[in-house]
Amino acid sequence: MNATSKRDRILDAAEALFAARGFDGVTLRQIATAANVDVALANYHFGKKLALFEAVFKRRATELNEARLLALREACAEAAPAAPSVEAIVEAFLRPLEMAQETGDEGWANYLTLIAYINNSAYWGSRMMSELFDELVGEFIAALKFALPHSSDEAIYWCFQNLSGALTLTFARTGRIDKLSGGLCKSTDLRMACDHMIPFVVAGFERVCNSR
Repeated sequence: MNATSKRDRILDAAEALFAARGFDGVTLRQIATAANVDVALANYHFGKKLALFEAVFKRRATELNEARLLALREACAEAAPAAPSVEAIVEAFLRPLEMAQETGDEGWANYLTLIAYINNSAYWGSRMMSELFDELVGEFIAALKFALPHSSDEAIYWCFQNLSGALTLTFARTGRIDKLSGGLCKSTDLRMACDHMIPFVVAGFERVCNSR
């Protein structure tokens, strides 16, 4: 097996372990064992555990950002010269996440869980989310301001914060909704989660932002 494939195995193993246990709950040796490589090889490719953690988080971000941005620009082009609807903007933000998980690549499910872990952390959130996602989020915020011209900027940012919180809880796959619903709802069913989250979030934006 060549070095590139071994590097990917290390990333895959790290992604799964970090998603399940967080940064502090995993050692580099455990990651190497899960990847079936020597710990020296993990050190060679990534150095310290922090560098590996950052590499895992960055690996899928570009693909995810590109899918979201494409969906947003398609929604804007379809509505031009008018503003896209709030629903179209929220769809563009959420549906690529659903499609990513439906590829059958379990790594995507682990990655979305990792996003939830980082986004919900006072320590990691400001250090890692901003670098990879703030530019993209800025384009969505601009689209929302266009779609909600009578809203204050403050209202739009708070509504986006609530959207981000709903996303984090959904990606975390805690199983809480499974227990509350007696198995009627599944925390792993991202399509159903998006089907319900989109109209919920849109109603919130329209209620809060149009009342200012």
